[in-house]
Amino acid sequence: MPNSISFDPLSMLQPGRVIRGASAILLPLSDARTIDWSAWEAHLSRTVEAGLTPAVNMDTGYVNLLGVPLEDEVLARTQTVLGGQPFIAGAFVGDEPGAAFNLSHYASRMEKIAAAGGLPIIFQSFGLTSGGGPEILARYEQLASRCDGFLGFELTTDLARFGKVYDLETFTGLLKIRQCIGAKHSSFHREPEFERLVIRDRERPDFILYTGNDLAIDMVMYGSDYLLGLSTFAPDLFARRDRYWRTRDARFFELNDQLQYLGAFAFRNPGAAYKHTAAQFLKLRGWARTDFAYHGSPTRPATDVPILREIALMMGLTPVA
Repeated sequence: MPNSISFDPLSMLQPGRVIRGASAILLPLSDARTIDWSAWEAHLSRTVEAGLTPAVNMDTGYVNLLGVPLEDEVLARTQTVLGGQPFIAGAFVGDEPGAAFNLSHYASRMEKIAAAGGLPIIFQSFGLTSGGGPEILARYEQLASRCDGFLGFELTTDLARFGKVYDLETFTGLLKIRQCIGAKHSSFHREPEFERLVIRDRERPDFILYTGNDLAIDMVMYGSDYLLGLSTFAPDLFARRDRYWRTRDARFFELNDQLQYLGAFAFRNPGAAYKHTAAQFLKLRGWARTDFAYHGSPTRPATDVPILREIALMMGLTPVA
């Protein structure tokens, strides 16, 4: 397979398509180490009510910092709140460079997620992504043997040091694994996502390609769906934007521009601090009592809050904090 694929973005536009939206749920906090469960459950519910599929135990939910007991509590509470409605949950394995592939821990997390009624999304780890494409795909085949279905995940190192964006041959190999029903692509660049859309449409049209590019949320215009951290700021507005696209309503473009402006601000360097920006924004909306970020996660300055207030007003929201 060539190292790149030609594509014509204009020919890929799909006005009127139904967009499948998924939103990574932020964990609101009472202080830097304590989860505000009531605020979290309310946010989980409002995300579903907006029409988006919630994704828990993602990086937006500080999965790399929680530890297994809290991950399990998130799953149990999600199952209780949603009562059988679909959700996505991260299967996370923390390791270090040079670590071996930890199949047993992945399998354990996948089993827990499936038992709670969720669809696992496989976070990368150093052990999973070491070596070449054939080795990586063999590990995904092992994961596939332990479940009925899962999502893959490519992640830029700008957000996680264990992340890796696969070459096109490896990505194509993922599409050949029946249990891999989709993947989130978070390179934060358009070209590789366009290439993956071409491959998807050619090789396996039912494969769900979720954009994870919070700096290019209009990739939904070209055939991507989305699983974003940015949508946790405003699941209601993302759902409205998606309806505008489905009905060919020109208001899609202005609302998308406003949401993208928020995304560019929130995901500026260091990108991982967007979670604190999300907490600041949810507090402004009255959806969180504090704007703490989880202990160990990067933070933003308090001077960001007046800017976020102006962005909220621009989008027609009424800040309450």
